[in-house]
Amino acid sequence: MGNDRTGQSLGQNLGQKSGQKDAYSMILEAIDVGVFRPGDRLVESDLADRFGVSRTPIREALQRLETQSLLARDGRSLIVASLDHNQMAELYVVRSELEGLAARLAAKHATDEEVQVLRDMIEEDRKLMSDPNALARANRRFHRQIHLASHNRYLVQQLDLVYRSMALMATTSLAAQGRSEIALSEHDAIVDAIAARDEDAAYGALKGHISVAFRTRLKSDAEAAAAE
Repeated sequence: MGNDRTGQSLGQNLGQKSGQKDAYSMILEAIDVGVFRPGDRLVESDLADRFGVSRTPIREALQRLETQSLLARDGRSLIVASLDHNQMAELYVVRSELEGLAARLAAKHATDEEVQVLRDMIEEDRKLMSDPNALARANRRFHRQIHLASHNRYLVQQLDLVYRSMALMATTSLAAQGRSEIALSEHDAIVDAIAARDEDAAYGALKGHISVAFRTRLKSDAEAAAAE
């Protein structure tokens, strides 16, 4: 089940922080932050111990996650689902359009303070260039800040669903050589367009950013398949 020692520690922390958080939210968060990775087997008793809850809510949470296609059957076991090539392509199409819209709306509605927060995030992220996993988490935070700056709650909800499915990708495109530097330059261009209140430029910059990320992932996946 992933890196067991690290996963156990992170899982316990999630459980401790959760308070009254339900089992579904705790398991979902564990998938989101990488405690459980695609292909990991989820066992009711292990999860109940990890999160300090009874097996009944765990069972109900697993059933709910299965109906949402975040978990898949492997014989009698449930494992964290993974995305095939077509699913990944479909997800990127939806992500590109929704993120582009978020950037367009952010250019229209973001406050000066929200724009400054985005700039500060980019500067902080430059310190993470040597750690793709940490940079991936920071990247997600940056994109969510753009979603929030759109000031459209329904769009934010839809993008949360998209990012939930993004967690089913086993690797990050930011691990590709040179991608982190390019990605941060693209982030700069997106924020510049938002700050300039140029809705078309913000839309285009974010869509272009997602397109490059998708191409990078496709290339990495092809190289990994050729090496097998």
